[in-house]
Amino acid sequence: MALITYLTTVKFGYGEIDGIAADLAGLGVARPLIIADKGIVAAGLVAKVQAVSPALATAPVFEGTPTNPTEEAVEAALGLYREHGCDGLVAIGGGSPIDLAKGVALLATHDGPLETYAAILGGIPKVTSAVAPVIAVPTTSGTGSEVGRAALITLKDSRKLGFISPHLIPRLAICDPELTLGLPAWLTAATGMDAVTHCIETYLSPRENPPAEAIALDGLKRAVAFIERAVKDGSDREARKEMMMAALQGGLTFQKGLGAVHALSHPLGGLKEVSLHHGTLNAVLLPAVLRFNEPDAKAKYAEIRKVLDLPADTDLATWIAALVARLGMPASLSAMGLPRGVIPAIAEAATKDHSSATNPRPATAADYAAMLEASF
Repeated sequence: MALITYLTTVKFGYGEIDGIAADLAGLGVARPLIIADKGIVAAGLVAKVQAVSPALATAPVFEGTPTNPTEEAVEAALGLYREHGCDGLVAIGGGSPIDLAKGVALLATHDGPLETYAAILGGIPKVTSAVAPVIAVPTTSGTGSEVGRAALITLKDSRKLGFISPHLIPRLAICDPELTLGLPAWLTAATGMDAVTHCIETYLSPRENPPAEAIALDGLKRAVAFIERAVKDGSDREARKEMMMAALQGGLTFQKGLGAVHALSHPLGGLKEVSLHHGTLNAVLLPAVLRFNEPDAKAKYAEIRKVLDLPADTDLATWIAALVARLGMPASLSAMGLPRGVIPAIAEAATKDHSSATNPRPATAADYAAMLEASF
């Protein structure tokens, strides 16, 4: 028997951010904490959201979110939350501020330490409905974290772990494409390929969830159709809207689980010696993972080709690599600055990542090392 759960409330469309004051009131949030990062603040997006809500206009702002959220940042934001007597959070930005907000919402209502609630350490049933309410306001089109049940946070010992629970899904996602119009081309490409990867990996997951698979295929078709337009012209309103929908759909399909791309990109994102962007990592790793998985997912590969209107003999890995190249993204892990010496440790960590369990083809540490070498 399959357990199929959908999911949370989403307000989608141009201008939807203008109703956030009523949304906060509807959730009973009177003293919100805003979670963002320095780039989002500098771009004026936090001020834009604050301008349409009296509660947000005077709200404290935590802008210390790192590229890959950390336990230290969660604790710092939690201190601000408690200092101001907050009763909810508004996360403005990409997946990092949204994931960080989930971590704060968890520790604001549950006793620490944070690792107590990590999925691979048996933490899923320990997360309760007491989690503080979060409104997610994505300003990129990629992570799907605004409707995702997981937060990826790097602990103080450098382990990047997943915290997973339906109670961590934001109570409301406000997806307003207007907030993505100023996104730089490189970040549009990287976050867009994150959405592509989510749709592919969740579709290939062996878990039974036909509604999620249908959503994943539709999201993939939208992303592939519009990502190059969005990268070429950031003011293309139709492309921005379609990419935001594709990212949302990628997040809605997380219920099926991800796969080997994310099993690798999670520990890679936790490295302290080099900062690696998650969406870019996924784009670089996806071709090698597609080659590894094809023997165990031939029927689904054929369906992907059909949905994308590709010839039946198209090699998906080669086709994805060509798309990444057209987007101007790095072609390899070495081009991203990854030192080769970390490969054995990352390969071993990938076998322990929660996403590995839902890869369509079981992978050993040796398999993961081979995929890393192929991507290097």
